[in-house]
Amino acid sequence: MSHVIDVLRERGFIQDITDEAGLRDLLDAEQVTFYVGFDPTASSLHIGNLVGMMAMAWLQRAGHRPIAVAGGGTGRIGDPSGRDDERELLDERAIASNLERLKDQLSRVIDVTDSDKGLVADNHDWLGEMGFIEVLRDVGKHFSVNQMISREAVRRRLEEREQGISFTEFSYQLLQAYDFAHLYDAYGCRLQGGGSDQWGNVTAGIDLTRRLHGAEVFGWSWPLLERSDGKKFAKSTGEAVWLAADETSPYAYYQWFLNVPDADVGKFLRIYTFYDMPRIAELEKATQEDPAGRLAQQALAAEATRIMHGDEGLAAAEGASAVLFGEEAFSDLDDQTLMDSFEGAPAVALPRADLQGGMGLLEVMVQVGAAKSNGEARRLVDQGGVMLNNARIDDATQRLGVDDLASETILVLRIGKKRYFLARFE
Repeated sequence: MSHVIDVLRERGFIQDITDEAGLRDLLDAEQVTFYVGFDPTASSLHIGNLVGMMAMAWLQRAGHRPIAVAGGGTGRIGDPSGRDDERELLDERAIASNLERLKDQLSRVIDVTDSDKGLVADNHDWLGEMGFIEVLRDVGKHFSVNQMISREAVRRRLEEREQGISFTEFSYQLLQAYDFAHLYDAYGCRLQGGGSDQWGNVTAGIDLTRRLHGAEVFGWSWPLLERSDGKKFAKSTGEAVWLAADETSPYAYYQWFLNVPDADVGKFLRIYTFYDMPRIAELEKATQEDPAGRLAQQALAAEATRIMHGDEGLAAAEGASAVLFGEEAFSDLDDQTLMDSFEGAPAVALPRADLQGGMGLLEVMVQVGAAKSNGEARRLVDQGGVMLNNARIDDATQRLGVDDLASETILVLRIGKKRYFLARFE
């Protein structure tokens, strides 16, 4: 079998390692406890975070024990990495809610059913017990301000005179470094992983653990996820694809992966699936020979959706895709799927009571802006240019009721080939 470091590198999960030879020997010699931290400043993780989660899963499959550190403590401070401005601090209730959702998402990728296999830990449990004097005396004295200022995330902010950086965010690296020292002491943790933007924090944790405990520990990083056009996926850029089904539905999640460009599909198959390398090679070859077939994207979308949303979520996504891109009338869909599918289409909210009493088709068309008048709406129907929920309408006098809804609250009108309008009855 290949060494797990070779597996990680082959799949795109390695950019830097502090001492590769030493880490290889350690991973060969024993079950290694390792950790990766996750920030609870949003109500969901996203596919950028999923890179680290998948890396953890591969290490766990090789027999090692992951600790997913939910940053309930550091999340109250805010990581300046990758930021051009100060984070808005969350209140206690928001952090607690985010942590619960984060733990659920982590447990879908790594096995935390038994602490011997893996666990989720909240760093507020130990950071919250430390007083200000303790932090300065026991942690701060081991840090050089010169080195702290030289780190890219801090230096960039200091160069921006209008914004700068607060002492709160400047101190973040002390707390994250202490996580490693604590986890070594409490769990025998010997390895920390993180995205390449966290490399300074990783090495700070290694140095502090050595100073406090005289221990030899290791760090590794993976590249930040970018598209072929160089654009990152992160919540700060507004490009996040969320792991929570109520923020990015399984359908939208599936469709996002289905629409990955050919230039990215091989890389994403390595990162976001558990397919073996021969299977990925077959899919890449299929893309080269028949790009229009999109077999690689279909396999990527299916496996990525199954990993995060389970077989049920995948079935719902595939079923919705078949309906929305097929010839059948829309039915038994959910509101979020329709909203995701017709993002950008005009959507008008109407009283549900009107529909319950029966509402004329022409009236609905005028209300949603599909026609300027009943007369224009009638002409569109007579010309055969009106579709309701993907079914052509021939009778301009048709009245609509609750049974005509395509989902819980939505009717979908199409005028001609491409003009869509949504009527939402709430």
